[in-house]
Amino acid sequence: MFVFSFKANKPVLVIILCCICVTLVGVLLFLNFSGESVGKINDLSAKASNEEERIAFLSQFGWKINEDPVEVEEVIIPSEFNETYEAYNKIQKEQSMDLEPYKGQRAKRWVYEIKNYPGYPADCDYIRATVLIIDGLVVGGDVSSMETDGFMHGFDFPEVKAQ
Repeated sequence: MFVFSFKANKPVLVIILCCICVTLVGVLLFLNFSGESVGKINDLSAKASNEEERIAFLSQFGWKINEDPVEVEEVIIPSEFNETYEAYNKIQKEQSMDLEPYKGQRAKRWVYEIKNYPGYPADCDYIRATVLIIDGLVVGGDVSSMETDGFMHGFDFPEVKAQ
């Protein structure tokens, strides 16, 4: 059996305790700042674990939607992006999202009809909002037109040009 003892004077104990406190404060601050962005995109909520949160997410951008989704399905984000996915991820990055960390993961895709897209009647059924969700958080998505010569862009509401 070994017994280990040491004699520490007050200044050494104070320095050791200060180092421990500084380390703990640093860890807590790091966890606080890294957790602050969870569920947020540019100060907007990205929570989407239920219907109410998904509707609220799209409403933050000014969208009015038909609350019954057109489509709900599970998708797998490819582990390797082709040209199409690179272009789609470019849209995501422009809206402060990025699908690269989710490569190979399963996501749930919710598609809603948009009723207030500028220049389109509310009942046109051409404009859709797609929301990709993993673990109750929006990780990507878009607003697009179902027309042959349609468009696709991020969630931001388009600026209406004065005529």
